[in-house]
Parts: sequence; C-alpha cells; structure tokens
Amino acid sequence: MADTDMTEHPHANSKILFVDDERDMLYTVKTYLSRGGYGVFVTENGEKALEMAHKDAFDIVITDLNMPGLSGLELLKAVKEIHAETEVIIVTGYGSIESAIKALKWGGYDYLQKPINLDRLRLLIDRILEKKRLKEENLHLKYKLKERYRYDDIIGLSPRMQDIYEIIDRISTDDPTVLIQGESGTGKEVIAKVIHKNSNRKSGPFVSINCGALVEGLLETELFGHVKGSFTGAIRDKEGLMKAAEGGAIFLDEIAEMPPPLQVKLLRALQEKKIRPVGDTRETYVDTRVIAATNKDIDEALETGRLRRDLYYRLNVVSIHIPPLRERKEDIPPLVNHFISRFGETNKRKIVKKISPEALGLFLEYDWPGNVRELENAVERAFALGVDETIGVDDLPPVLRGSGRDVNARAGNYNLKENEVTLIRRALAETNGNKADASRLLGIDLSTLYRKIAKYRISKNVLRNANP
Repeated sequence: MADTDMTEHPHANSKILFVDDERDMLYTVKTYLSRGGYGVFVTENGEKALEMAHKDAFDIVITDLNMPGLSGLELLKAVKEIHAETEVIIVTGYGSIESAIKALKWGGYDYLQKPINLDRLRLLIDRILEKKRLKEENLHLKYKLKERYRYDDIIGLSPRMQDIYEIIDRISTDDPTVLIQGESGTGKEVIAKVIHKNSNRKSGPFVSINCGALVEGLLETELFGHVKGSFTGAIRDKEGLMKAAEGGAIFLDEIAEMPPPLQVKLLRALQEKKIRPVGDTRETYVDTRVIAATNKDIDEALETGRLRRDLYYRLNVVSIHIPPLRERKEDIPPLVNHFISRFGETNKRKIVKKISPEALGLFLEYDWPGNVRELENAVERAFALGVDETIGVDDLPPVLRGSGRDVNARAGNYNLKENEVTLIRRALAETNGNKADASRLLGIDLSTLYRKIAKYRISKNVLRNANP
C-alpha cells in the first residue's frame, strides 16, 4: 500500500492516540493509520497516555481495556474530565465485553474486540472525525447567524458575554458538568437554563435547587429521595430531584453552601452515576447532567474547606465566569430595552417605549452592586409607578438619581481618568450618541473626543441600542 500524501487527506490534521501494552499491536495500528493519512500517536501505558492528554487535546483516544497500571476504563474517565469532546474507543478481549459495555455508560464512543478489525477501526475513526467536522461547521454558522446582543434569554453584546455564548455553543452536543461563577444577580440560573435548552438533553426536565436554602438532612432527601419509614414523618417513598431530573439536568445553585458530608455523596453520584435514597440499602442508577453555580470566591472556599477540592475538580469540567454588570456597561442599553419590552408585554395598560438619554446616562454611571437583578428591578419600578412612554430621571430609584453627583464628588474623588470617562459617557448619553454634539457639550473638539474614546476604551456599543 502506497503512502498517502498527508496534506491531501481530509483528516490529515486529526490527532489520534492509540494506547496498548503490546508493541506489535502499536506498530500495526500506527502503520495502518499513518498510511491512511491520519495523525497518529502511540504509547504503551495509560499513565503516559494521561500525561499526553494533559498536554494536548486529541480528537480520539483508542485504548486497550486491560493494561498494567492505569486501566483503559480509568483512562477513559480521566480523558473525559480533561477534554469532554475527546471520543474514546475501547479495545477489549472476548472475556471483557461486560466491562466494555460499562465503558460506554461512562462516555466511551464504541468498543472493538481483539484481534482488531482495522477496516472497522477506520470506519469508526472516520465517523467520529466527520461528526466533529460537521459540529465545527454548525458552530461557525450559528455564530454568524446569531444576533450579537443576545443568546436566547441571555442579553449582552460585550466581548465577555460573546465568549460565554461560544462556550454554550461548543458544549451543545455534549453534556459535561458545568460550574458557573458570578456575583449575586448576574443571571447564573438564566445561563444554566440556556445551556440546557441548547443541549442534547433539552427534551428532558430542568430542575433547580438552592443548596444554601435547606438544612443538611432536608437537602439530602430533596436531592436523593428517601424510603418510607427512614425517619419520622417519612410516610411514603419520595423520589429525589437527582432522579426526577433524569434524562435532563439539575441546577445546583450556591454549591459552596452544601454541607461537606453531603458533598461527598454528590461526588460519588457524579463519579458512579448512582444514588442511594435516605434509608435505602440499594443504589439506583441515574443519568442526570449537573450544572452547579456559586457566588463565593472559589479560592477562599477551597482554602477554608467550604468546598471540597475533589468535588470542585469534578464539577469544573467546563467553567463559565459571568462578569459583574459594572465590568460590562455596554450591555446596559440592550438589557434596559429587553426589560422595557418584557414588562410592556405583561402591563398592556402602561405604554413605556424608551428611556431618556439623561436617565440612561445615570444607568451607565451607576456601579450596580445588585447586577442585572437590580437593573431589572429599576425598570420594573418605573412601570409600577405608571410611567408614561419614557422613563426619565425622576422615575429612577433615589440611589440612581444620586449616582451622577456621587461619581464626581464621592469622598473627594480627584481621579482624572474616572471623572473624564464619566463626563464623556454622560455627554454621549445626553446627545443620544451624537459625538459632534457631545464634543460641544464637553468643550473639546471632535478629534479630541475620538482620541479619548479610544484611549479609555469606551465601548462604541454603549449607546448603539439606546432606545428600541
């Protein structure tokens, strides 16, 4: 068989890792796949394979099931935790078919019996690589077609929100565990729901629970269920939320508030996909995706033992950090418009169409310690007060009406950059984004204004969507 020119092969850039403790098998598979134009790497043991997987993301890992040291099943689990998108094919002897089937439950793509049918191996590889190619094309198309200021119920056009949109796209065809971090009010549950809505589990249930709202005993029975007679008041069997969400996802909010003993049980449920209801002696298999969230500082939670490190690493397969609203103020105008539109649909008698430039300017100056939730409440307040058509300065909460004075004179703030940025934003809001008018208000020429906008990186999107 003549060697194929690697540059012409459709899968020349593929990265395939073959792991087997038999050198003859390594040579045979490597020679066959290399001649076929695939990028192939080989190693004799699971430990070395795991080290290679930490350094590089492979498209496919093909591993013998029974090897000295790290077994193929252990390698499968570890690789999936490092790179959820890597597909793993298990190679097994006739006496280990049951273990191979178990590997499929842990995320393995397929298995092959020894002696390996090389044509069957190539068929599986081509199928995986073609699926990956189509997925990447689909992601690119979705990104091109997506409205830049929103992703389903998530609103935001800032670069950091665009990064979150891309992460959601990339995990849409898989179901890794996700840890969402962000301050209170940033919309962690909204993002969890959007992740579920765009996943391959979207037809299954989405269940949420706040881990800090229940005491340990009650939280355990809510999560894992209980059997009749397991404690006083347990008059019947109860199905836990982990089981109720089977086939879908469970959202564990404020995971760092979960008592450490219960964290151990959750870790086991994640690793083994089995739960034990309170008072039961039997374990039950459960196929539920976990999305967790916390508003706590992770480093501090780990250092103090509030969050177990082993659970953190198991949850943090995919990490999403939501920036506070004060760090993405270009998202404020589209958020305001979204809430005006939403509250307008539920309050047909109150016709509110827009926000005045002066009021929007105060929105842009305020630091929003309560984040998106506080902004939503500020807009809802205007509806409750019976605003007619335009939300003005007088319709805002007192803390916002005072924010303009506070920004310029807060404890004698003489920071030139902060005050310049504030004045430029206010002038742009006052003129509805007209830079020529804003420059006249500021008493500087237009070219100077453009230089300062570039210097301070004042987003061009701040007022692009000022009014619907």
